[in-house]
Amino acid sequence: MADRRARPAASKSSRKSAWRRALTPPSTPPAEPAAPSPVPAAPATAERAASVVQAALYQDGVRVSSPTTLAETYRELRKAPAGMAWIGLARPTEGELLSLAAEFDLHPLAVEDAMEAHQRPKLERYGDTLFVVLRAARYLDASEEVDFGELHVFVGPDFVITVRHGAAPDLSAVRRRMEETPELLKLGPEAVLYAILDAVVDGYVPVVTGVQNDVDEIETEVFRGDPEVSRRIYELSREMVEFQRATRPLVGMLHGLMAGFAKYETDEELQRYLRDVADHVTHTSERVDTFRQALSDILTVNATLVTQQQNAEMRALAEAGFEQNEEIKKISSWAAILFAPTLVGTIYGMNFAHMPELRWVFGYPFAIVLMAVVCASLYIIFKRRDWL
Repeated sequence: MADRRARPAASKSSRKSAWRRALTPPSTPPAEPAAPSPVPAAPATAERAASVVQAALYQDGVRVSSPTTLAETYRELRKAPAGMAWIGLARPTEGELLSLAAEFDLHPLAVEDAMEAHQRPKLERYGDTLFVVLRAARYLDASEEVDFGELHVFVGPDFVITVRHGAAPDLSAVRRRMEETPELLKLGPEAVLYAILDAVVDGYVPVVTGVQNDVDEIETEVFRGDPEVSRRIYELSREMVEFQRATRPLVGMLHGLMAGFAKYETDEELQRYLRDVADHVTHTSERVDTFRQALSDILTVNATLVTQQQNAEMRALAEAGFEQNEEIKKISSWAAILFAPTLVGTIYGMNFAHMPELRWVFGYPFAIVLMAVVCASLYIIFKRRDWL
């Protein structure tokens, strides 16, 4: 960025004020233009190294400096016209992002996205600067869940800035890998971007393996009749929706980068590197689509099995109710049969003095025959109705 360093200090100061007005909330009054100086005044929070995970200056693929603050990084980069700065931040403060925006001419919309996070994966170009949003993922064995992180990458002619929101990915491993291969690192910021893309995509592999194991276990639980399997299917389906949102846009992003090979004269080695990353992410995206379809099918099968089980339980309850009803019918029938002679006998047992049958010679036999006839009649009626 020789042109950026050659600008007069006064124009840089006024540009910094413009960035502050564009990025600072309306309630904050605009900052006064600073006096011209070789080093732009950064907010006090930028001097804090708490959010700066690691910053380094490279020349010809070799680290030549390891600044501890943003201001020191700016000074070191100005002293090395052919150098490249790689700044890594984790959940940076607003002041740090404003300082970076003023120093590296970052577009306010991109800086605003980096502040707010929760962005979809995308690739945008603002002049000579690329702004890339990636969704990294890692599989947590203990809880059998997929943890998603968000990574924002600013790539310019002589700098790479990574803003990480979340635990994934581990960019320290990417930095070590690049420093161990200086012939790749000396290709510049684009090489760093492709290495980051490769790390994010490679991080999807253990996630795919873990999800495959979960799907296999869920299939076993479904046919075993586990009552908690529906919740597990639903939760894993939601994670696959999130995983799909992370991988599917990445396919288009990589193809967009490959489409610009000729225009931006990308090194042939980096072209091969990017094609390999694109192949991997395409394969991962297809696997995620397969998982979503498989979970949808498993959920349908589980609903069918649950319905069949419920129908079987209802049929068993109906059969038990029918048998119970038959027993009640028998009991009720015999109760009615025995009630008839009980009624007649009870009436005659009242010992009234004036009863027509008391002085009749055939009164007693008549009562016995009456009770027998009533009982026989009830028995025949209940028998015909299959109550007995």
